[in-house]
Amino acid sequence: MKKMKLPERRRRRSDLFESLPDEIVILILCKLCATASSPSDFVTVLLTCKRLNKLGVNPLVLFNAGTEMLAVRAKNWCDEAHRFLKSCVNAGNREAYYILGMIRFYCLQNRGSGASLMAKAGIKSHAPALYSLALIQFNGSGGMKNDKDLRAGVALCARAAFLGHVDALRELGHCLLDGYGVPKNVEEGRCLLLQANARELAYILRACKTTPFEFQSHQPRPNLTYSDEHEPPCASNSVLRLLNDYRSNEADPKPHPANRFLVEWLGLRGGMDPGLRMCSADGCGRPETRNNEFRRCSGCGKVNYCSRGCQARDWRVHHKGKCAPMEDWNHAIDDLEEVVDDRTVKNDDDGIHV
Repeated sequence: MKKMKLPERRRRRSDLFESLPDEIVILILCKLCATASSPSDFVTVLLTCKRLNKLGVNPLVLFNAGTEMLAVRAKNWCDEAHRFLKSCVNAGNREAYYILGMIRFYCLQNRGSGASLMAKAGIKSHAPALYSLALIQFNGSGGMKNDKDLRAGVALCARAAFLGHVDALRELGHCLLDGYGVPKNVEEGRCLLLQANARELAYILRACKTTPFEFQSHQPRPNLTYSDEHEPPCASNSVLRLLNDYRSNEADPKPHPANRFLVEWLGLRGGMDPGLRMCSADGCGRPETRNNEFRRCSGCGKVNYCSRGCQARDWRVHHKGKCAPMEDWNHAIDDLEEVVDDRTVKNDDDGIHV
């Protein structure tokens, strides 16, 4: 049987690709890996041919994998996904250290391995990993209440804040305001909170297609309040809101893939174990590792937070309008009116009018 020959044009294209050195192909895959918007984008390329499939798992390619390329979905979690993240970890990818560390610590309940991976990411100056380790120290996560180490939490938080992590900057500011794990310094704490708000404002100005002060004539001016009825013409996930405390603006940034995995994982499981709660801040997803680990809102007692940063952000964005609901106030007013009516009737009997 005669062997079928490829068309001349197709054979020429194949020869051109095969003639490329491996170093150039790896360089192209590194760029693709760093800019891929999802793991499926990269997997599609690897399935193109055997050569790309082989070079795609090169340690240099996995080392340059970006955050979104490592964004494994909880519903797709399997041994292959776990093995892929471990391959990226073995290649030295610090985002893989952090994502796999969070999954093992909070989802797979392998506390030691998860904390170790996050620590390795922190050594590589990964700000979210340092902040997560700080919260573990503040809350004593994975242990008992007496296992809290406030000084270690402050040190980790300060390092993450130095690297520009906004939540760490806000957490450190509240620690200084309250004297929590560090000597109280109200002036320095307020300064750090202002810096955090300024960084959030800078994020908005970068994310928006047009700044809040450059609207076109046919566009309505934004309503900088807590109302969701009017939104400025900004990019997705970027909503201008007024910060009540420091007169700045805040954006709703896209949560990190590790936090998105936690939220989806707990949702697929049908919620938390009895007696445990999840952080009420949108996009956080951190669950309690023991009963009463997180702080409750002192106003209504209905929500709880893993950190002061989550509490401060959620208060301005969502919870301020929901804390102490109006029906509770209505009951209190009704009770007060009943007391006033009783006093009025009693005083009328005595000849005294209220």
